Order: sequence, then C-alpha cells, then structure tokens
Amino acid sequence: MAPYDAPEDFLLPEPFAGWFAGRGWRPREHQLAVTQAALAGDSVLLIAPTGGGKTLAGFLPSLIELNAVAAGRPKTRPHALHTLYISPLKALTQDVARNLTAPVEEMGLGLRIETRTGDTPASKRARQRARPPDILLTTPEQLALFVAQENGEAFFADLKTVIVDEAHAIAPQKRGDLLTLGLSAIEKYAPGFRRIGLSATVHDDVALARWLGPVRSPQSASPVKIIRGAPGAEPVVDVLTSGERIPWSGHSGRHAYAEVYAKIKTAKTALVFVNTRSQAEMTFQGLWRLNNDNLPIALHHGSLAVEQRRKVEAAMARGDLRAVVCTSTLDLGIDWGDVDLVINMGAPKGSARLIQRIGRANHRLDEPSHSLLVPSNRFEVLECRAAQDAVAANELDGEPLRAGGLDVLAQHVMGRACGDPFELLALYDEIRTAAPYADLDWETFERIVDFVATGGYALKTYDRFARIVKGKDGLWRARTKEIAHRHRMNIGAIVEATYLEVRLVAGGGHAARVRREAKATSRGPSRRAASLSNGDGSAVRVGPAPTPPLRAGRLLGRVE
Repeated sequence: MAPYDAPEDFLLPEPFAGWFAGRGWRPREHQLAVTQAALAGDSVLLIAPTGGGKTLAGFLPSLIELNAVAAGRPKTRPHALHTLYISPLKALTQDVARNLTAPVEEMGLGLRIETRTGDTPASKRARQRARPPDILLTTPEQLALFVAQENGEAFFADLKTVIVDEAHAIAPQKRGDLLTLGLSAIEKYAPGFRRIGLSATVHDDVALARWLGPVRSPQSASPVKIIRGAPGAEPVVDVLTSGERIPWSGHSGRHAYAEVYAKIKTAKTALVFVNTRSQAEMTFQGLWRLNNDNLPIALHHGSLAVEQRRKVEAAMARGDLRAVVCTSTLDLGIDWGDVDLVINMGAPKGSARLIQRIGRANHRLDEPSHSLLVPSNRFEVLECRAAQDAVAANELDGEPLRAGGLDVLAQHVMGRACGDPFELLALYDEIRTAAPYADLDWETFERIVDFVATGGYALKTYDRFARIVKGKDGLWRARTKEIAHRHRMNIGAIVEATYLEVRLVAGGGHAARVRREAKATSRGPSRRAASLSNGDGSAVRVGPAPTPPLRAGRLLGRVE
C-alpha cells in the first residue's frame, strides 16, 4: 500500500497555523497529511518514529472541527462526545491530556477535555455519561465498560473520531482483541466514524491497518490509509562494560547499581527500566542506599497507589527528578523532554521494545536518543549485544497479529448482553467487522453464545451459570441486574495475581499493592520478604510473621 501524501498547498487554518508560527515551528509533512485525510473523512494509520508529533497529528483534525463548533459559545453548546482517544496505559492517558490541554488553552479554543480510567472516581464517570466532554481520553477496558452499559446510543451518537494510540503495542494482545470488538460495537451507534491509529515503526504496517478496521468482508482491502513519517535520528545504544564481577545467573543487576548511579549523576534526567515490579522495588532501594548526594530519585509501577503515581508523573513533568525507576508503565509515548538517558536493567527481550524505551530519551525526532543496556548476568551480555546490533540494523521483532481469542469473544458477548439487548445474527455480523474475528464461522459463534448462556456442557445444570437469556422479543440480554453488575466489575483482558493492600503504620497512608506469593516446600512456607518504597525514600517491609500458620490456604503476613 503506497504512502498517502497531503497536497503541497494544504495549510492549517487559524488559530492553528499561528500557534505553530508563534513557536517558530512548522507542521511536519505527516501531520499535514493526517489532518488533510481525516478532514476528508478517511481513516488513517500514522507510522512515525518517537518524537515525530504523532499525538498532535492525531488530534489536529478533531481540534479544527471542534473549534468551528465551539466558536462563540464555548460554555453554552450541548454536551456531545466528538473524539474518543484510547491508550493502553493510564499514565499515557494522563500525560496526553496534560500535553493536549496546554495548546488548547493557549489557542483559546474553550474545549472540554477529560480522562476516564480505572482511577477515575465513580461520581465523575457517572457525570461523564450524562454530560460527555468534547474529547475523552480513556483505555480499552473503559471502552468495554461503555459497551456493557445501557443507552450506548445516547452517549456515542455524536462521535466523529476514535484515536488509537500505540496501536503497534496493543494489536497483538488480547486487549487489542477486546478493543476491536468495542470499536465494532460503537459503529452501530455512530456509523462511519473515522479511526486514526498512531504507531511506531512496525514490521507489517498493512496488517496493522487492517487490524484498525473496520473489515467489510474477509477478502476486502482495508479502508484505512497508511501515512508514513520521515525517519528520525539514529539512536545511540551502549552496553555497560561492568568493572564488577558479573554473575552467571540472576536478574537483579545489583552488581551494577554503583555504576548505574554514576550514570544517573551525569545525566540531566534518567529513566531506569526494569522488567518486573519486584525488580523495580529492589533496584530503587539499591540506588537509594547509594544516594549520598540526595538526588531526587523516584519509583513508578502499576502497584503503587494512584496518588503516588500521579505525584511522580507531575514531578517528572516539572523536571524536578533526576531519575525514575520504572516498569512498562512508562514504556509508551510519555513525553518528558528533560529525559536524556534511558537505562535498561537486564536484556530488553526484543528490539522493538528496546526502540520504544529508547524513544523516551529526548523524545525529539531530529536528535539521537541515548540508551544504556545493563546485563544482569553473563548470558545477558550476549542478549544485550544482539539487541544493540538489531537496533543498529533497524530490525524489528514483535508478535504477529493472529485470530482473536475466544475467551475475549465470550466476554464481549456477555458485555453486549449487559448493555443494549442484541439480536444474534446482527451481533455476528457486527463482530466479523473486527479484524481478529473476520474469519469467525457461525458454528463457533453459536458455541460461544451457548457457553455464555448456559456455562457450557459441564456447567449447564447449574442456574448461576445461566448468565444471558433470550426474551420474547427475540433479543438477548443479561438474566439479572446482579449478573450484569458483576460482569462490569470484572471487565478486561489483563490477568492479575492476588495482591495485598499495604498501608504505612505511621500516618496510615496507602503505600502500595504487592503481589501475594506463597511457596509450598518441604521446609514450610517461603520466608521471602519484599521492601516497598513510598516514593519519597521511606519504605515499608512486607514479610511473613515469625511463625506463619497456613490457614485455609492463605499465608498470613505482617507490615512493619
């Protein structure tokens, strides 16, 4: 599929052209191409490297349209959802909202921009359904929740645009399956809304454009136009040659903490990526013990309380921090211009993932990003060297797109029954417009519906597994309100382990959520303990009691 180019004479209208000129900027070619195509009603997929202004390109068509609607009556116009932005990360949603609000206020557009994630209070979510903002930034799980609620047409009737950010990261996952099903569902309420996908460079952009959809028939070409941005500066990737003894095994990287700390001291701001939450805790504590210079170093991962995460994100945006130890929660799209070094503890487990993380440094298209790989054991030295060579050769890996999961499909069928009732054949046709399910046959679909309705052959004798029923009007709906409520409380394709809520003894504040692990061995329960940061250097310790009894299969512990 050939690239899509904007006409050379295409110009941004005011006040947008003036806003760019006032900062000494010029819109990039791919930003103009996306804007011109989207304003013409086309769906587009923008493929561009980090720092190329993909997010602004995705929002420009919506801002131009909304400016025309809001002109002269920013507060008196009706509440109607125009643009739905979907991000795989809550932190990215908050960051984009902050970066979008600034130019909107500077241009005096008077738009209503809000976020909606799992951290959003229930009262605000209810208000958003009754009085939608112009632009709503959310996650795939929240879209599934919208689909599983009644009166979807009233909420989505005015929808004109859906922006899917970091499409390359979410498409191969089950969350991507759930997202495409949600987009197919809201197509019923807002036929023909345009879809704008934003993606880093991928191996197969044609397949990604088809995933963005909609699919009109299994053999049809994708209606999504592909726009490719110019490549950016080549990244600089180094592998740490440690002066310490590198162990043969283990993944903590603790032998290199002193060397990593020395690199943080020379950087303006550094992101220290690790692969797991427990490793994030250990790395943060290790660096903090070495922090004789009292550098502001913070911690960020998904188990921290939302208040702690927001505090770290705000401090990072202000440039108050010298380093943040983080997991994949900050992998994608976060725009912090002060970051000039990315450190990856351990092998990155893929060149595409490494390139994504490297892009967090500088976050500017024309300047090289700097990254340091820190092997955690001797075998990872080879992995890091291979990743370094792959980045230099621009070789991209990643999971190929596949057929959608049937477990996700069953969840979607249940969600549709919890929302507006559906007719079976109409739902089947709707689902097949989602690319992962374009080849779904009728027999498999019937089996999935039967499983949701009865619990399947093994559970159909139990009434509690009869979750959806067919009414006299021929429409399927949730059997009871309680069943619908229970489903809405458990929506999503992210599988989490059991966690313990941890609170500080002094002050009683919420510190974190930690994974609960119990190992059955011949010597009794595990004696492992975990140290957790409170974000400001203080810490709590979660560990087993002196003689922890095993009651009902649960390991009791204490908080010090």
